[in-house]
Amino acid sequence: MMKPTEGRTVDNLHEIKYTERRNTVIESDAKERIPMKVTADLHTHSSASDGQYPPEELVRLAASRGLTVMALTDHDTVEGIEPAVREGRRAGMTVLPGVELGAAEHRSLHLLGYAFDPASPAITDLCRKLREGRDERKYRIIDFLKEKGVEISLEEVEQTAGGAVIARPHFAQVMVRRGHVATVREAFDRYLDTEEYQRIERFKADAATCIAAIRAAGGHASLAHPCQLKLPEEEMATLVRRLADAGLGAIECFYPAHTAQQVAFYRKLAEKNGLQVTGGSDFHGERVKPNIALAAWPLELDWLLG
Repeated sequence: MMKPTEGRTVDNLHEIKYTERRNTVIESDAKERIPMKVTADLHTHSSASDGQYPPEELVRLAASRGLTVMALTDHDTVEGIEPAVREGRRAGMTVLPGVELGAAEHRSLHLLGYAFDPASPAITDLCRKLREGRDERKYRIIDFLKEKGVEISLEEVEQTAGGAVIARPHFAQVMVRRGHVATVREAFDRYLDTEEYQRIERFKADAATCIAAIRAAGGHASLAHPCQLKLPEEEMATLVRRLADAGLGAIECFYPAHTAQQVAFYRKLAEKNGLQVTGGSDFHGERVKPNIALAAWPLELDWLLG
């Protein structure tokens, strides 16, 4: 039986020079290169954005679950990558630099970036602009909640975020703590993910700009959780074709909320458009998303790890 692929490490995050990964492929008698599958979760969040666990602890948790490859894809920040990669090296697993960027065209259109240089200005400049938009938005979220009779302290929200990117789950956790809602999910359903809430806008780059930034930093872009777009199949096909033309490299076909029918459809779209197949849990931690555990998808990632 084939053993899981050995992980690569990052020796210099500023240059992102990876060591050669052994046992990436085996050769058949016909000398054909056969890709190996690895156990991976390519969509995770740490406390550097809106996740529960610090990057190092998240990596240790992933290693304990038997993952051989993990991508840290925090929202609009690369701050957690260095400690995560360092812990991955100690744990003997591959930790890929990653990021999740929200695009302007649709509130649920998110792009995942993988295996880029986290010191590249193409990424850091865009993340800085996105974080500035979040910082400006936090005051308007407080005002919005106050209009709804939910009074919470911005200072407590900032303390909950711990100096990281301030995101909706931080507001939701404070709302639970102060007894305004029973769960984080209720905070989103009643206040933070409603049509009325959507008037609270923040800066987002368009999808083509997000993809271009990821590629300019030497990475690969994947369409995150396509099911959340809730588009008819024909519209989804049109969107994927447009994103592929802009440089999209993959689709997150495997995702906890995807049905078998959706997985088959997204894989068909990937094949049709020459895109790779990825998968991830969108893990934030049980305190933030109690129904989402780390995934262990068997994925062919030679294109990403080679």
